[in-house]
Amino acid sequence: MRIVSGHQPVYLPWLGLFHKASLADVFVFMDDVQYLRQDWNNRNKIKGSQGAFWLTVPVRLKQSASERLRDIRVDSDGFGAKRHWQSEHFRALETCYRKSPYWEQYAPFLDSFYHAKPWDWLWEINLTQLQFFFEELAITPELLIATEVGFEGAKSDLVLDHCRKTGAGLCVTGTFGRDYIDVQSFIDEGLSLHFQEYQHPDYSQRYGDFVSHLSVIDLLMNHGPDSRDLLLTGNVTRSELEQAVKQKGEPGVIERSSGK
Repeated sequence: MRIVSGHQPVYLPWLGLFHKASLADVFVFMDDVQYLRQDWNNRNKIKGSQGAFWLTVPVRLKQSASERLRDIRVDSDGFGAKRHWQSEHFRALETCYRKSPYWEQYAPFLDSFYHAKPWDWLWEINLTQLQFFFEELAITPELLIATEVGFEGAKSDLVLDHCRKTGAGLCVTGTFGRDYIDVQSFIDEGLSLHFQEYQHPDYSQRYGDFVSHLSVIDLLMNHGPDSRDLLLTGNVTRSELEQAVKQKGEPGVIERSSGK
């Protein structure tokens, strides 16, 4: 059975995205949907001595051809200056994590990412990070760039087209997919759905009490090669989904607990 999932481009993604990708044969990088203000497309949280705080990539909406994610420009003016966002983000990461167990392992990538060149496009920033994190976490779905494939439709119809064009039999979407997915349209085409209910693990961090829902960089800095196992802990596995589909015997919504 072929499984497809996907997500909008996000900056320094959280753990749940990687669990969802771990279930899939094909993961769609959805750069063809609209940029969302005050969302995760250009920001995420890390943890420092004063607690969790945002790192935000400044976007230039007025200079962007549209608000489609593929078209979103970022502020590249002043690259190399101390106050430029790339310098500030690297400095924040270094300050927060330089004494973490795995800073030395990931610092070369971060140094190159933030200092080697100015970034002009939000999608390119997020894709480069996603590819790096996939490699470090040994998560290996086929990665499709939506604008290069040419998926059609919006919301539920767009996700359905992901299944059609990738030959999938099961689509894994986030829990908020329940708010917009037309389940019957999938069933009518012989397709099943699983709405991810991610169980966030606790893990040891610096700086006091545990804070959840941070960027995956926090987990990597603290746990390195154990990060994959930690982020998958307590969550549905691919084999469980496959068994649940088999037990159900017909297209529908696949629930982990009951297999129905």
